[in-house]
Amino acid sequence: MKSVLIIGAGGVGRVVVYKCLENRDTFQNITLASRTLDKCKQIQNEVGKENLNIAKVDADNTQELIDLINQIKPDLVINVALPYQDLSIMEACLQTRTHYLDTANYEHPDSAKFEYKEQWAFDQKYKDANIMALLGSGFDPGVTNVFCAYLQKHYFDEIEEIDIFDCNDGDHGYAFATNFNPEINLREVSANGRYWQDGKWIETKPMEICINWDYPQIGKRKSYLLYHEELESLIKHIKGLRRIRFFMTFSDNYLTHMRCLENVGMLGIKEIEHNGCKIVPIQFLKTLLPDPATLGKRTKGKTNIGVVAKGKKDSKEKRLYIYNVSDHEKCYKETLSQAVSYTTGVGAVVGAKLMMQNIWLKRGVYNLEELDPDPFMKELNLCGLPWEIKELLN
Repeated sequence: MKSVLIIGAGGVGRVVVYKCLENRDTFQNITLASRTLDKCKQIQNEVGKENLNIAKVDADNTQELIDLINQIKPDLVINVALPYQDLSIMEACLQTRTHYLDTANYEHPDSAKFEYKEQWAFDQKYKDANIMALLGSGFDPGVTNVFCAYLQKHYFDEIEEIDIFDCNDGDHGYAFATNFNPEINLREVSANGRYWQDGKWIETKPMEICINWDYPQIGKRKSYLLYHEELESLIKHIKGLRRIRFFMTFSDNYLTHMRCLENVGMLGIKEIEHNGCKIVPIQFLKTLLPDPATLGKRTKGKTNIGVVAKGKKDSKEKRLYIYNVSDHEKCYKETLSQAVSYTTGVGAVVGAKLMMQNIWLKRGVYNLEELDPDPFMKELNLCGLPWEIKELLN
């Protein structure tokens, strides 16, 4: 029996459960685990107790994870918990010789910085243990990495420039909310921007660079340059690359709220004392904001995430745009989750499916662009993330 353990019962975890159940020939025994068992029970009630096992686990505690993995004996662990917990889960998988997949790279809880270095350091250990870790198998990172690999394989001899564009044009009706974990989202957006050009990283102030990009089925939206984790791996694996950037849309309302919160210290990640109690401001803010997992039934509109690549084929310059458009209401109807969770969750399940079917299964630690993009691209169309490609004028 093919068994999978999903760690994390938020919006993305819910999508992963639903999509694993759609692919029951691959995922025959499914267990969902979280620190908060009630979240697991809610999802179990939605899909039926006969379809989903649940368990309680503290993903920060490696020994608890080891004990749970030894009890369940999954073929694969899908980590959709917090990025802070990547290393403890990877270590538990190493100790139990279990394949591993996540959707976001490691971020230290005390430093607003994320990088692959500490996860890549597991490579030889995973090879020696005869297991695989697939890093960043969400949408961005994840699908965007595969888009780049697919363009490189089929459309270019070399890619000189890549711009990744992420637009969430959804409306949830709240004055302010985040579409994924508030702590991760706000740390990411308020940090300095960074992009790679001519062999070096160039740092920018938060929201310093803005362009108007025309998103198919949505229209022109202000798009701000951020640093995003897939850039770090793509510069290693895309041939001929001279520049890569990442842009994301934010409404003026969102940015105004975020700047106000930042100005009064609510985005702080260091412990402070309040009325005799120690709290972390951004964690306190998280408790005040709507839970992203509850936004699905309120959210209307679409997302558009894609890659624009410029390069050469047979000495001729070309520029291509490959993207997916997802509808929040359609995603909710299918999985009771909005499109931001949906796109990430589907990316995780497609990567997991290819590992479980031995199509992508290797030994060591990998990012998605290192693997054959064709089966992943085929599965995207089958699993709910159809993509389009068009040529742009230079």
